[in-house]
Amino acid sequence: MLIKVVEQIDLNEAYAYLRSPDAGAVNLFIGTVRNHSKGKEVVRLDFEAYDAMAIQQMQHVADEAAAKWPLCKLAMIHAIGAKDPGEPVVVVGVSSAHREASFEACRFLIDELKKTVPIWKKEFYEDNSVWINAHP
Repeated sequence: MLIKVVEQIDLNEAYAYLRSPDAGAVNLFIGTVRNHSKGKEVVRLDFEAYDAMAIQQMQHVADEAAAKWPLCKLAMIHAIGAKDPGEPVVVVGVSSAHREASFEACRFLIDELKKTVPIWKKEFYEDNSVWINAHP
């Protein structure tokens, strides 16, 4: 499993890791910074994490997915720091022999990551900023 918290996400690294001759499907979800939220223009997001706790929880979620679906490989990567609109901030992905397991596991990974991994997000608008939640 490839699980980490980084300053910059390398999408090629995630895809290269997930490729496998046993896999008939590779599914990647890439979460990016949206330039709007709640009717306001977002100019930047800042992500903070307690890395050790975040990685431990990401590993827990990954272990759950690996127990539920027959996966070849699994990747979960989250970015921290300041990010501009359009930049990737989270990548989850799996490879599996068949697409059904790949789609289902990938959705489970991003949904559980957003619900349970302690990563904080602050949105910056043109006129102010606000902490959003304890998760991406």
